[in-house]
Amino acid sequence: MIDHAHDLASVRDATDRLLTAVGKLDNASVTEPSRLPGWTRGHVLAHLARNADALVNVLEGRPMYASGDARDADIDRDAPRPLDVQLADVRDSATRFQEAGAAPADWSRIVQLRNGVTDSASRVPFRRWVEVELHRVDLGIGYELEDMPAEFTGREIAFLADRFTGHPEVPPTRLTDGTRVWTTGRVAEAVVATVTGPPADLLGWLAGRRGGSTLRVEGGRLPELPAL
Repeated sequence: MIDHAHDLASVRDATDRLLTAVGKLDNASVTEPSRLPGWTRGHVLAHLARNADALVNVLEGRPMYASGDARDADIDRDAPRPLDVQLADVRDSATRFQEAGAAPADWSRIVQLRNGVTDSASRVPFRRWVEVELHRVDLGIGYELEDMPAEFTGREIAFLADRFTGHPEVPPTRLTDGTRVWTTGRVAEAVVATVTGPPADLLGWLAGRRGGSTLRVEGGRLPELPAL
């Protein structure tokens, strides 16, 4: 069962760690490229702030973003800001998200996200935790997939494996870190391949942050995953 209160606390702690790490940068570092193609570190930080506000919209029953174009324009607008402004925005928007999460609510209700995606409100805090953890890696400031909390890594592997389950472009695939097993891809077919590797590498492949060169594949080839 999803524990939204636990996940809200995890988001808060992860955000505090991110802010501490980013606070060691300078203005020049914010303008440098991140690991995301075409985005500076400022773009990543602006996205984190605007995503927090977007998820407040979700929790309060409003559209997540006015439009895809508006989302992109807001990120481009905010990306060049100096470090102190970026930090304040990430911190203040994170506080607004925590306040929205603390409000009395029916956490079993279904909410609307982007592009027609729906989910239980109870999973929104975990989705925010994903944003904070993965984008801290994307900043390229010394935080790697191996540094993520083990609980988070296991849950995100399961979340992404479920996301690709039933996808017509992904063959039936078994994933394992040698202890746990997940399945993904098309259903109602025999498993084509088994992909084995450390949790960080499995997550990196599923999340589009790493290639699969360190993963061992048996019974087929490593599937090409659609963009998230």
